[in-house]
Amino acid sequence: MVKKKVVFLGSKPIGYECFSYLIQQQDKLNINIVGLLTQARKEFGGDHDLEALATANSIPVIADLEGLPECDVLYSVQYHQILKAHNIAKARQIAVNLHMAPLPEYRGSNQFSFAILEGKEEFGTTIHRMQPGVDNGDILFQKRFAIPAGCWVNELYELTYKASLNLFKQTLSHIIDGKYNPVAQELLVGKYGTSMHYRSEAADIKVIDLTWERGKIERHIRATSMPGFEPPYCVVNGQKVYFTIKNPFEK
Repeated sequence: MVKKKVVFLGSKPIGYECFSYLIQQQDKLNINIVGLLTQARKEFGGDHDLEALATANSIPVIADLEGLPECDVLYSVQYHQILKAHNIAKARQIAVNLHMAPLPEYRGSNQFSFAILEGKEEFGTTIHRMQPGVDNGDILFQKRFAIPAGCWVNELYELTYKASLNLFKQTLSHIIDGKYNPVAQELLVGKYGTSMHYRSEAADIKVIDLTWERGKIERHIRATSMPGFEPPYCVVNGQKVYFTIKNPFEK
């Protein structure tokens, strides 16, 4: 049987974990990974170097989107660029994306923060068919779960990370074999709503206005206190005053 050709696009720890699993499953799934396209993310350390993993497994590293080879399946996990129609067309069978948020509710970026700001009780992760634009395309698989009361943004990220990796593993063979039942996002907008958020919004939602009611202040702090990034803050006499979490065990 002829092996299906797969190209993987991805970055960040979740992209590394999915790529690693894809490599492990090559023989079982009868696939040949014919290329990797990634973005170096030094902030995640050498433990999540997709390019090094590809090189160690003799998988070609692609320089840019215009160098995408013809394939059967194109799989994207946290890839940073938006693919155009001619990029997506490189996949003869299907091009899919793992989006770490429920669709159609949260397209784009900062989905974890906005779910907390909006007081949502449910979140999720989605695998969808890629179409031109941002997080467009029919839903192929989705996992939803409850958001714990008082959840912080890093906690919601970790919950979504685990759900996303599990969903990737559980459905990978179905994607390769073409066993999925696409659901148009438009059919779910009436039930769940829809929104689009951009990376640039992250800076705005970190700014706390002390005249807000207490609940709103608390939500903004929980929604934007992500380790490794600038904390939320208020401005006093022209100076930033940061809100940080104190370790109760520190003296």
